[in-house]
Amino acid sequence: MKKTRGKATAKKTTRRKPTAKKARASGARKQEAILLVGTMKGAFVLRSDAARKNWRIEGPHFRGEAVYALLHDTRAGRPRTFAATNSMHWGPTLRTSDDSGRTWSEPGPQTVRFPAESGRALAQIWQIAPGRAKEPDVFYCGVEPAALFESRDGGKSWRARNAGVRAQFMPEEHRYPEFGQCVHKVVHHPSRPGRLFLQNHWGLYRSDDWGDSWKDIANGVPSDFGFAMQMHPHDPDTVYIVPIEADIFRATPEAKLRVYRTRNAGASWEPLTKGLPQKGAYENVLRDALTADSLDSAGIYFGTRSGKLYGSRDEGRTWTEIANALPPIVCVKTGTAGAA
Repeated sequence: MKKTRGKATAKKTTRRKPTAKKARASGARKQEAILLVGTMKGAFVLRSDAARKNWRIEGPHFRGEAVYALLHDTRAGRPRTFAATNSMHWGPTLRTSDDSGRTWSEPGPQTVRFPAESGRALAQIWQIAPGRAKEPDVFYCGVEPAALFESRDGGKSWRARNAGVRAQFMPEEHRYPEFGQCVHKVVHHPSRPGRLFLQNHWGLYRSDDWGDSWKDIANGVPSDFGFAMQMHPHDPDTVYIVPIEADIFRATPEAKLRVYRTRNAGASWEPLTKGLPQKGAYENVLRDALTADSLDSAGIYFGTRSGKLYGSRDEGRTWTEIANALPPIVCVKTGTAGAA
């Protein structure tokens, strides 16, 4: 040490700036991970820290109502949560929350509805999806009777959006109806324009030209029948599915609960089984009951018709049972709250 006017001074040190990865990790530790689980008897909200080891279960919200669609949206820094409920009294209704699912709007008149002159009545809201990041007030709803609705005011009002979509099974004079089309499960990664993955009623496919042509990618899976499909949040070549034996026997093949993953865009698939039952597991996973979070080490989650909820904190390598006695699970979605 060097003394100056009776005071000791230490050698000056330079503080290194944190790397981008460390900065993300630091921010992630402050985040709350959220699982939204829709069942035939209501919705459940599960919360954990970014480690995702222990989950707190809240609910059921909308007790006794079927909840087939959920969405947690944080575009423009405003957390908005949507739930599509269906009650015997109110029918299908879109409910909202501004506090990450702790409290919800009251049921009321339907905002998603067909024009009176159409003679159609809304039977079910199956899908709720956000628009592009730069359009934070745009949302889409897929409904029954088959139609696509769009909102441009944050979900306050909706209108049908199907102009130019062909219904091949209709007579020629009605080939382009405003609603009535049939759509199966399709997933897409924003970083790879033009590439789509499709889990059909029978068949597993990939398109690299926005659906103009499709390639069969059922390479090494025990069945190409199934419902659920999920993209990896960070890798456009990685996709997850849960095969089902057949349409006449809707249960996992060989009574083994296996999630299959491709990391080469469908050239090959591998079963992910560690922590999942491999005997006597006659399970079924519906099309919206498989999802992923957006944390650095992506979490993958799915729920079964028997009310079991499973999760993986390491992109599917190992699995744990999060809950095992919920009502039949029809939808699982993820979200985050807190600092990013």
